[in-house]
Amino acid sequence: MSDADADSSLDRATDEALALFADDRRSHHARPADRHAERPAHGVDDAPRGSAQAPYLYFPFDEIPVGGGVVDGGRSVGATPRRHGPEDGTGPAPAPAFDAFPLIDVAEDEKRARHMTADATPHSTPWPTARAVAAAAADALPAEERPLGDALGQVLAEPLVALTDLPSFDTSAMDGWAVSGPGPWRLPPPGEQDVLAGRPGTGPLRDGHALRIATGARIPAGATAVLRSEHGEVTVQGELLAGRHVSHGQDIRPRGGECLQGDRLVPAGTVVTPPLLGLAAAAGYDTLTVTRRPRVDVLVLGDELLQEGLPEGGLIRDALGPMLGPWLRALGAEPGEALRIGDDADALYEALAASTADVVVTTGGTASGPVDHVHPTLHRLGAELLVDGVSVRPGHPMLLARLAPGRLVVGLPGNPLAAVAGLLTLAEPLLRTLTGRAADEPARAVPVEPVPGHPADTRLVPVTYEGPGRVRPLRFHGPAMLRGLAAADALAVVPPGGAGRSVDVEVLGLP
Repeated sequence: MSDADADSSLDRATDEALALFADDRRSHHARPADRHAERPAHGVDDAPRGSAQAPYLYFPFDEIPVGGGVVDGGRSVGATPRRHGPEDGTGPAPAPAFDAFPLIDVAEDEKRARHMTADATPHSTPWPTARAVAAAAADALPAEERPLGDALGQVLAEPLVALTDLPSFDTSAMDGWAVSGPGPWRLPPPGEQDVLAGRPGTGPLRDGHALRIATGARIPAGATAVLRSEHGEVTVQGELLAGRHVSHGQDIRPRGGECLQGDRLVPAGTVVTPPLLGLAAAAGYDTLTVTRRPRVDVLVLGDELLQEGLPEGGLIRDALGPMLGPWLRALGAEPGEALRIGDDADALYEALAASTADVVVTTGGTASGPVDHVHPTLHRLGAELLVDGVSVRPGHPMLLARLAPGRLVVGLPGNPLAAVAGLLTLAEPLLRTLTGRAADEPARAVPVEPVPGHPADTRLVPVTYEGPGRVRPLRFHGPAMLRGLAAADALAVVPPGGAGRSVDVEVLGLP
């Protein structure tokens, strides 16, 4: 899979822009004494010391492979500039590397870069539109009955209505004595007629009498209050005295105090949480009617992927297979075990044709390289492309297609962060609809330092929170990188042109 993600390739417009940047820097900025000097970007001086993240720096088109590495934050990662002469400097000067050029503010060359890149992906769908299309591509799945222990994370397909009064009888809220009337009260012999939780009730309590009672036990008929253990004293004559005033009904939970039979407790569309399971059990439920989880097949494509061990011989570890299953489960889906397929068009065709899942998620092969088989295979299957490319970086070669009624395909780019961008752009809204979840109000935050943007596309940038409503961008944001994402609290949605300190941006939560 030589071109898993078009974010990691040089398209014609970007190539022209980079060449022009290089020409400008050679003629105006490169000086022998500081050829490899780096100008700090905004916020570098303010970056936390000792942080696992380097200061956030940015070079335009920072998602491009250079000399075997990825330009990230204006510096070539994993690449060593090639020298074309002896190390003593007597031969030709070394070829300029991208880190030889000073980091610049996007605004400096914005008009020039915008002119060259605005039409780089003319058929791409705007990022907000792509999410809306994905959310509208399906309907909620049918309802099913699930035992309480199996319904966690699913969505109620019907309102939760109380099947009984809560509590279903008058209950003691404290350990102490059930008392009748004003004190002092006469007690039975020690150990006789104690009222315990889960035991049959006793006979009526006469005025001026008291019984020992435990928390959760049924209140005897005739009792007017519960005197807490720490507030009472028993005399040698067997009388109970109160150490403070006892009001009528004190520490008694009355029947129906929380709800009455037939009360609507929780509306349909609510995600089943542990507290909701507890409420359902208390209200008399053994099962819940919930929207069925979408079944998702995951196809990991690529000849170059290893499942274990260290990368070697041109092979790399598969980072998406281990990550996608738990992430999809957190989005309410029921993913199967990832199926790994090489760069084989017929094997991909057979896997897609055989799948009966509600959604198939593929990784890699969505661009137009020699072994990118997703588009031709979908065409061969007669699929309908709903989204074919999104104006977002990283991840713009993502896609959404309909194989048949009730069967959808989400094609993710092969680079890890680009794949996560596709997951949150297309898979999340699609699965939200299928599971019957309501869309949350978008969260927003203000960057603590300016975040440069792509001239024409939305950018998704890993960020950490620095206090309520404030986020700091992280450096390791290249499409093949997961280091920034692993340290992030969210992804900031940076509009074309970037976002300044005073402009709030939408932030996408991470599981």
